[in-house]
Amino acid sequence: MKLSRWLRVIHRDLGFFLVGMTLVYGISGILLNHLGQKNPAFHTESRTIQLPVNLSETELSAAWNMGNILPVKVGKNLPTLKTVRRIDENRIRLFLDGGTGIYNSSTGDLNYEKHTKRVLIYWINQLHYNKVNNWSFVADFYAGALIFLALTGLFIVKGKRSIAGSGKWYLLIGILIPVLFGILFLK
Repeated sequence: MKLSRWLRVIHRDLGFFLVGMTLVYGISGILLNHLGQKNPAFHTESRTIQLPVNLSETELSAAWNMGNILPVKVGKNLPTLKTVRRIDENRIRLFLDGGTGIYNSSTGDLNYEKHTKRVLIYWINQLHYNKVNNWSFVADFYAGALIFLALTGLFIVKGKRSIAGSGKWYLLIGILIPVLFGILFLK
């Protein structure tokens, strides 16, 4: 069999093989690109509660743990309080199971956030960040396979759409885009 035929066969089969990993890296890449201030792997719920003013750390902890500071509907979803620490004269930080909060003793406002893991998004982001044991081997294989697909893709098309034909212009544009972004926007 000719080399070009082998390249097409390997390119095709490897392409099918890599669909799952490509989806993991593609989806998590989009999510991570638009991260902003929030982690897409977690749903964040923010709440504000009005409490009596000038509660001490002990009073705040007792009221939170008894759940009598909140309307019944909200109190059922109240995260477990781990500990409280005074930040300054007017503010106390609450460390919650899955979140944090700040109580302002001068106003009685308690603002807290509860974070809930989005399991699928968390999982693919962990793979993307290479935070899973032994994933480095898979990630390196995937990177090498992408290089192979990119290079073999240059030579498997024949005729006027090949690298010798109109394909060279697409190749040039594809190379120029990251180069121009690097020159214009890299600081």
